[in-house]
Parts: sequence; C-alpha cells; structure tokens
Amino acid sequence: MTGLVQDIRYALRAIRRNLGFFVFAVLIIGIGVGANTAVFSVMSPLMLRPLPFEHPEELVWVANNESGGMSLVTSRTSNLRDFRAMNQSFESMTGYLAFFEYESYNLTGRGRPERLVGVSVARDFLEVLGVEPMLGRNFVEEEGIWDGRPAAILTHGFWTRRFGADPDLVGSSISLNDIPTDVVGVLPSSFDFASTFTPASQVDFLRPFPISDETDRRGNTLAMIGRLKPGATVESAQAELDIIVQQLQEAQPGRWGLNATVSGLQDKISGRFRSAMLLLAAAAGAVMLIVCANLSNLLLARSTSRQKEMAVRSALGASRRRLLRQLLIESLVLSLCGAVIGVLIAFGATRTVAGATAISIPMLSAVSIDTTALLFTLAVAMTAGVVMGIVPALQISGGQESAAMRDSSRGSSEGKRHTWIREMLVIAEVALACVLLVGGGLLMRSFVSVLDVDMGYRPDGVVAWRVDTRQPFENLTEAAAFYDRLLANVEALPGVEAVGFTDTTPLGRNRSWGVGVRGILFEDDETPTLFPRIVDHRYLQVMQIPLLAGRYLTADDNQKAGNAVVINETAARQLFQGQDALGQALLFGGDEWEDEWEIVGVVGDVRHQSLEQGSGLEMYLSMNQMRSGTTEMVVRSPLPPES
Repeated sequence: MTGLVQDIRYALRAIRRNLGFFVFAVLIIGIGVGANTAVFSVMSPLMLRPLPFEHPEELVWVANNESGGMSLVTSRTSNLRDFRAMNQSFESMTGYLAFFEYESYNLTGRGRPERLVGVSVARDFLEVLGVEPMLGRNFVEEEGIWDGRPAAILTHGFWTRRFGADPDLVGSSISLNDIPTDVVGVLPSSFDFASTFTPASQVDFLRPFPISDETDRRGNTLAMIGRLKPGATVESAQAELDIIVQQLQEAQPGRWGLNATVSGLQDKISGRFRSAMLLLAAAAGAVMLIVCANLSNLLLARSTSRQKEMAVRSALGASRRRLLRQLLIESLVLSLCGAVIGVLIAFGATRTVAGATAISIPMLSAVSIDTTALLFTLAVAMTAGVVMGIVPALQISGGQESAAMRDSSRGSSEGKRHTWIREMLVIAEVALACVLLVGGGLLMRSFVSVLDVDMGYRPDGVVAWRVDTRQPFENLTEAAAFYDRLLANVEALPGVEAVGFTDTTPLGRNRSWGVGVRGILFEDDETPTLFPRIVDHRYLQVMQIPLLAGRYLTADDNQKAGNAVVINETAARQLFQGQDALGQALLFGGDEWEDEWEIVGVVGDVRHQSLEQGSGLEMYLSMNQMRSGTTEMVVRSPLPPES
C-alpha cells in the first residue's frame, strides 16, 4: 500500500511537469467518457431498467391489430369487458382512452385559467399497473361508471407546478370545464404517464373512463393492458384470446373491431427503439476506442523521453512489475480526471434530453446521471486507462536498459520496436474514424432527405392552435356562424394572409373510418379505410394543398346542399382503379350505408402521422355538414408565431 501511494504521488508530479499534455488528454478522455455516459443514461430507463411498475414482466399490451394507425391498434370497450369475463390467463385487464389529446379541459377558479390535458383511464388502471398514489386514493366504483361522480388524480409534475405541492388539495375540488371535480389523489413522481405511454405529450391528470355501452359506441378508442397470472406467458395468452375472439365472432357475426394481439409491455414501449439505441451505443463505443488509440499513440510518442528514466530506475533495482504499475497508474489518473469532465458533459446532455418535449422516445423524463450511470462512468474510465496505457507501459518497462539508453541518446532515432506499434494504432484510429464518418454521413444524408420530403402542403408561414369554446350550439348553422365570426376577426389582424379550420392538422391523429363506394361491392375484410379530415371551405387553400381535379369545398357545402367530399390522389387511384373519381359517391354508416357523399374534388397527397406511413387514403368533409369534438385554427402569415 505504501508503494501504491508513492506511485500515485509520483504520477501527480509527472503530470505537473507536463500540464499541457495533461489538459489535452483529460479533455479528449472527457469527450469520450461523456458521450458513453450520456448514451448509457438514455438507454438505461428505456432498455436496461424494468418499467416503474410492480412486477413489470407480467404486464402485456393487447392490441386490436399488430400494426397500423391508432384506430386499427386500439380496441372497443366491449372487447375489454368480454376478455375480462372469458379469459383464464390474465389476473386483470385494463385500458386508457388512446385519443385523450383531443379532449380538452379548462381549469378555472384557482388563479389564472389554464388548459389542461387529462387522460381517461379505466377505474382499475393504476391497480393493474401496481402504482399507488403518493397522496390520496385510486378511483372507486361510483366514479368509474357512465355519468359517475367527477374525479381526478393529478400527476406529480402538475401538482407541484400549479399548486405548489399542497397536500391539502387532495380531498378538495377543482373546476374543470365549469364542473366541480374531486381531487382524490396525486401520482408518485416515479410514474410519468406521458413519458411512458405517450412520449412528447403532456398529461396533467387522470380521470375515470367508464367501460360501458356508451363508450363502446365510439368504436376503437381503448389502449388495452393486461397482467398475466403466474405461469402464464405471452404465447399462452395469445392462444387463449384467439379462441375467445373466434367464439365471440361466431356468437355475434356482425360484430366489428374484434381482434387481439398480445405482446410484452416492455417490448411495446421500447422495442422499436432498440436498433437505434444499439447503433448509438456502438457509435459511442467507437468514439471511446478512437480516444484510447489516440492517447495510447501520444503516450508512445512521449515514451522516448522517459526511456532513460525507466532504464535508470530498473538499473537501481525497480522490478518490471513496479514500473508497469507506475505507468498504468499515470494513465489511470489521466482517465479518472477525464471522467470528471465526462460526467459534467453527460450531465448537461442528459438535462437537455430529459427536458426535450419534441422527441418522441419513451422514458426520457427518467434520464439522469444516477448511481448506476456513475458506476458505468467509473468502469469506462478505468478500462480506458488500462487500454490506452498498457501498450506504452509494456514498451517502456521492457527491461532492455542498454537498448533504451541507445534509443534515447543524443543523435539517435526512435527505436524501431516502437514504430510498428504506433503505425498499427494510427491505422486502427483512422479505420474507426472512417467508420464513424461514413455512418455520420449516411445519417446526415437521411436527415437531409427527410427535410426534403414533399409534405404535400406548405408548412412555412403557417401557425396552428386549438380553439376551444364551451358555448353550446343548437345546430351546425349556429356553430358555423360562430366560427365564421371568429375567423373574420383573426383575418382582419395585420399580417394575416389566410385563415382556415380543421379538426386535426396533417401530423395529428390518424382516426380512420370504413367507407363503401357506390356501385362497388367489397368483401368484409376488404372494406376501404380512409382518414377523415373535417375542414372548413378555406382550409385546403390555406395549407396550399394542390387541387388536381374538380373543385375545393365551398361555403355552399352546408346542411342544405348535398353532402360533398374531397379525396386525395391515392384514394382516387386505389378506390376507382383509373376511373374518374369525380361524381362518384362514398357511403357511410356501417353495414346500413345510410349516408352518401358525392366526390367533388381530388387534391394532392399529404404526409400524415409520421413520415414512415407516407400518404394514406384521405378525405375532407365540410365542417358545415359535420362536426367533431375539436377545432384547430391554421393561419398563414409571414410574421413569426409569437406576433
């Protein structure tokens, strides 16, 4: 131990003799260690740690279909009721309203008014996950029924931000949409609903969602989660639900939206990010290897000036083991000092990532430099110190005193035994750098390609925000008059070029409707599915979506006129196989096909949801003929959004 302390003191004195090299080496190591620690901290909550639930390995995701838009993946509430009653594999099943972002809540009566985002969940949602409120209780039976007692459980972040973490709030009421709502609990800080299930969104509270006939009429709206019984597996649960689905279909031949695909909840949340995270980890590892090769080369270059020193110490009786330990301690001191810089870099990076609101990656709010990340940093730094120091240490402490004296004498060139090692290190460093450059170049090329994707509309100069009014309207004519007055007021503002309304922006929800086509018979499993957009007669022009045939919607497309619909190019091509779509009719109303809407125009395709999905089959219906629950105002103006 005494010798070890002496070696550490000697290493510190050696560092003081060459501060320039020390600072450079520490900064280089800090960049490599910081990159690896930051990547590890991002990966840890998503892929390495279990979900913040009780026995998360028992939780599964039950989707209506394995893939597709939200309307295809979600289920009807009747499916949840029947699955609960008929299964033997699940200990419990629950769910939440997947389209919660299109429900709006205004908080009034406690300070300034504020628009909130609430998630409607089944009464036993938290119980199934194994999450206990930090304060208060879960929902009770009378709160989980249709027209039940209004209640809310606040998220920890909203409770802290808006109410200053006041514990007396639990048991009192708040006004949501002018309805007194009991605050029955506060969620723990460890459970962030938005970060876990709907990343890049905001959630302020949970409210009970009735699993009833009334909610079943809304169609596929429920995201379903189940907890397996001990001994049950994803495969056995899937096999049982397949049998249950078949039995229900035989008992109710006309029932739609009935299907079940089971997968582990952990896989559902993190599975699609696994490849990207592993690629990111590989890139960070390559950076660390380049750092080690670079510094090892620098240490070898400095070895010439230290050969005589080591030769003298060896001649005075120092063993090769002692010299090797001395040199490795010096490289470890460098790497540990670099690790301190790396932790600071990683701390700044993780703070930025954890606070990002536009990155749709689950569990980002849990990203932090915790004890596990610090232990990982220490392990990386120790490994880097050994890797970058072992080759120079072996070369300098080789025990060839006479050769070392010759190599380091005046006028002699560097020993040949160093040359090939340095050349190999340079080759390895250049090779790794080339791999990173090629990978980075391909990534940048893909990013530029994404930026160049034709969205089908012109987003520059357009701002959008949600318009929410609690004013009751007796009919569509009264509602249209209100929005016309609102639009006229906004349009009169300086700098505003055009204004329009829609129920969802192009990258908004992917609600889908099954439709029929007049004169064409489809098999039950081939019924066309279109994405509806309910818009006013100005919207398509404001977004500058090109008209390819026919006409845009007009103000005359109202309840008194015939139903008019505009479809996109992909829908026209796929539904009518090269025939003229104008004058054709789409049929709505399920099996009865009660409503007929005439196609009056065809517009260009618009990218929707995510760039991976590309262009779907879309249709635009006049808000003067049909209303939905939300309204988005889009304004085209050259002025910045804040103005």
